[in-house]
Amino acid sequence: MAEYKTGKICYLEIPAIDIETSAAFYKNVFGWQYRKRGDGALAFDDTVGQVSGTWVTGKKPMTDTNSLIIYIMLLEDINITIDLINKHGGKIVHPVGLHPHEVTALFSDPAGNVFGLFQQR
Repeated sequence: MAEYKTGKICYLEIPAIDIETSAAFYKNVFGWQYRKRGDGALAFDDTVGQVSGTWVTGKKPMTDTNSLIIYIMLLEDINITIDLINKHGGKIVHPVGLHPHEVTALFSDPAGNVFGLFQQR
């Protein structure tokens, strides 16, 4: 059961060029579930039901790798996810090795948003 407290990150708006393409990317790569909201917009829930959000058009993608980067946790080998990213329309922006003491990489999704990958040890 989710624990709700002030300060919890709970919702993201992710810029998209095509919402269906972005939804398919995150479902196929990370297993995020998507659903229609009451207003008809497509929304997502992460794999543990702790973060939800939506994809929005008309906003610039998050591309600055020298600014805020949101990392997505992985329990499996990071290379499996890298293969899925490449297969489903994303690309690796910075390969594994960005942080010498962590297993991380940066990728961009089909809309150009840059996120990080973090492999849990």
